[in-house]
Amino acid sequence: MTNRDVCFCTRPLKEGVMGVVFIVLAIFVVGVGYYYNTLIQGRIHVKEGWSGIDVQLKRRHDLISNLIEVVKGYAQHEREVLENVIRLRAQSTGEGGVKAKAVLENGITNALKTLFAVVEAYPDLKANQNFIDLSNGLTEIEDEIQLARRYYNGTVRNYNIKVQSFPGNIIAGFFRFAAAEFFEIEISTQRAAPKVQL
Repeated sequence: MTNRDVCFCTRPLKEGVMGVVFIVLAIFVVGVGYYYNTLIQGRIHVKEGWSGIDVQLKRRHDLISNLIEVVKGYAQHEREVLENVIRLRAQSTGEGGVKAKAVLENGITNALKTLFAVVEAYPDLKANQNFIDLSNGLTEIEDEIQLARRYYNGTVRNYNIKVQSFPGNIIAGFFRFAAAEFFEIEISTQRAAPKVQL
């Protein structure tokens, strides 16, 4: 066997190794592309979910302004309660992260609960048709906020699973995809469950 024969025999072996390397490289590129695209899709769903919450929060803020105007006419000496709601509403309309927005919105929820407690002392206000309509509108909007929150938190859960599980976590780390924050908010029209003591 000559050198020429040895060279001729190793040639198919080199071509076979190159073919395997090419196939492995192609699978790797397709896999990275697939995970990258699912992360992009997840991030877009999270943004879409947040947009739905933001729309409902803006509707809530507009309704709160009208509610305050109606209450002002009846409960003028409850100025501190009204000013607290107005202040929190103004702060919440500013930019901020999900957690900061949740804290402010929960502050608004607590202020609204205080406002509704004050309204209990004014039977004429409770019977006012504008107040009743605004109160019903607030309940409807808060139901919409809850639906938007559930959708958003579901997209955040799915996205975070992709970002934090293998092999997506490697690709997420390389391309700097960060986990998203959940949004938790209380409902101002929801009544606390009564405590039963025996």
